[in-house]
Amino acid sequence: MNIDNTLSIDEEVMVVESEVLTTTETSQLIIYNDDHNTFDWVIECLMEICNHTFEQSEQLSLIIHFKGKAIIKTGSMKVLKPMKDALIERGLSAVIESLIKD
Repeated sequence: MNIDNTLSIDEEVMVVESEVLTTTETSQLIIYNDDHNTFDWVIECLMEICNHTFEQSEQLSLIIHFKGKAIIKTGSMKVLKPMKDALIERGLSAVIESLIKD
């Protein structure tokens, strides 16, 4: 035990590891509305990249249009990053937001 009441390096590592084990990270893939992509193009991208059905893609495209954005997929960063990159390559405005839950 340290006299100055600070944690030793080993104790700090144990604290960080326990925090990592008690929290989970979920990420959200979000598409923002724009003025140049058509409904048909957005629907096609969602079907091909995110494996959504036509109905899901159509509903999401309407939400994007009327609300300005929509969460189109949730999952791990590892799964969502390639999807985001593919959507951006096709001209869509996509981002990933991470949520940490206790």
